[in-house]
This record gives sequence, structure tokens and C-alpha cells, in this order.
Amino acid sequence: MCIRDRVSTQSTGDMLRAAAAAGTELGKQAKKIMDAGGLVSDDIMVSLIQENLRSPVCRKGFLLDGFPRTITQAEKLDSMLAQDGQKLDAAFEFAIDDQLLLSRITGRLIHPKSGRTYHVEFNPPKEPMKDDVTGEPLHHRSDDNAEALKKRLATYHQSTAPVLGYYKNKNLLTTLDASKKQDEVYKKIKQALNICLLYTSPSPR
Repeated sequence: MCIRDRVSTQSTGDMLRAAAAAGTELGKQAKKIMDAGGLVSDDIMVSLIQENLRSPVCRKGFLLDGFPRTITQAEKLDSMLAQDGQKLDAAFEFAIDDQLLLSRITGRLIHPKSGRTYHVEFNPPKEPMKDDVTGEPLHHRSDDNAEALKKRLATYHQSTAPVLGYYKNKNLLTTLDASKKQDEVYKKIKQALNICLLYTSPSPR
């Protein structure tokens, strides 16, 4: 999501999948971990994050999706940004029941070339397993299965949930109800981000 063309969305999931598709050494390590339902190590993530956040596309600011996932990563991110004279303006939590999340993720369909997403129940394509725009086949991600997701949720509750307290203590945390319909959640995201952009501006490079 790009708000008023001012910031770039940087998804760690996309970074990891791009590295895996490219067959780099980091990508191979990441793919093995993701396929098993685990979370990628700090060293791998920090290497990818640094490279992407220091690229020209992030000069006006960024939205970081999927990072940090541990207190250590949060501290490393703060340190990394401080080195470049930057800091985070806000952190967002998308709160949702585990069972509802399981249903949403396992039914997700993706058009690999465009990144368009569908859902077999909540947002089905016009034709089964075909992209609405191109007619090309849709795919399930290899790690979008119940067994892998349950492992990821267990890791989340153990390692990632404490990050909420880290950002709450810094007065940066906003919690959004992700159980609502997609349009409702989207409106809340835009409201929260626009408020953030109204009172802050991207730090200079």
C-alpha cells in the first residue's frame, strides 16, 4: 500500500520469496525454513532488510511488513535506522483469532506475476483457480497449509507477541481489528496511516 505516493511498502515476505526464487544462498536458506513453517533467522532478515531500506525507492519513507518479529530484531531495526538518522513513526498490530486466521490463510490464492490475492471463500476469483485480469492460473503458497501455519502461530505467540509491548512502551503501537471485512480493515489502515503522515514526515537520508 502506498499512501499519497509518499512511502514504499516493503514486505519481508516478498523479499524472502524473491531471494528464494533467485536461488541466492540466503534465498535457499530462507526457503527451507519457510517451507517447514519456521521463521527466518535474524542474520538472514537483517541482511535483506538493510539492502532494501537503503535503496532509492525508500528515500521518502517506507511501510515495513512482516518485520520485526522478535525483540532482538526490533532493537536491531532501531539501531539500523539510527545509523541512517531515521526512526519509526508507528507500529501496527492486526489482531485476529487464530482459528479465523487459519481459515483465511489456508484458503488464500495468489497470482504470482502481479501479486493479486484471492480467497476460495471470502474473495473467490470469477473462474475457479484463474486470475480475473489475465486468466492465468492461481496458486497456493507452499507454506499456506494448516500444519505450517500452526507452527508459525506457536512461534508468533512465543517470540513475536512480546514485540507489541516493546512498541507500546515507546507509544508507537496502534491495534487494528483484522477480523472485520476487508473493506472495513482497509479504511482503518488508511485512517491510521494518514494520521501518522499528517503529524510526521520521512526522515532525510
